[in-house]
Amino acid sequence: QLRGAIEECKRLILALPEHSERQKDAVVRLIHLRLKLQELQDPDEDEPNIRVVLEHRFYKEKSKSVKQMCDKCSTIIWGLIQTWYTCTGCYYRCHSKCLPLVSRPCVRAKVSHQAEYQLSICPESGLDSQDYRCAECRTPVSLRGVPSEARQCDYTGLYYCSSCHWNDLAVVPARAIHNWDFEPRKVSRCSMRYLALMVSRPVLKLREINPLLFNYVEELVEIR
Repeated sequence: QLRGAIEECKRLILALPEHSERQKDAVVRLIHLRLKLQELQDPDEDEPNIRVVLEHRFYKEKSKSVKQMCDKCSTIIWGLIQTWYTCTGCYYRCHSKCLPLVSRPCVRAKVSHQAEYQLSICPESGLDSQDYRCAECRTPVSLRGVPSEARQCDYTGLYYCSSCHWNDLAVVPARAIHNWDFEPRKVSRCSMRYLALMVSRPVLKLREINPLLFNYVEELVEIR
């Protein structure tokens, strides 16, 4: 019945005058019908409080906020009617229904086991070396945007689909170390979370990596 009502509402929206009050009311009704259908498809009564996936430790959220975005499907999490989880290690958020599809390992584990930076500036190897697929989820991508736009991460140099790369901005350590360049660059979701977790770790031995910087940056001489 809900699916039938949704289709009827779609037809009504197309038939009504564009930007009219009746059309706007029909759009609102369509949204409510879709949310009701989603509520029936996404029951949370039997959902466990803790789920472990690819070293993520997911906890079921109690918040009813609707301002979160799912890191897997890139759509809004409707906290009022949908079950969602957050990883306590890297803060990866996703719908309950998206948990089985998670392909990104928890970056907190990488920080714990291998706390080091990529120190080459945007080490691109070419989209063909990735078989024209997203470096994370393996979705087909291309520079022409067909079937999905390929977005390069300035930290890893790899290409990602729009679901794994939201054009988030972050300071790239390699550019800071080699060029004293702190301008934020576009990075993938995985890189953004990794850099955020690494930012307070003292792992860069600057005098070994680029000792010439001390000749040009007075603040570094004072720190040394």
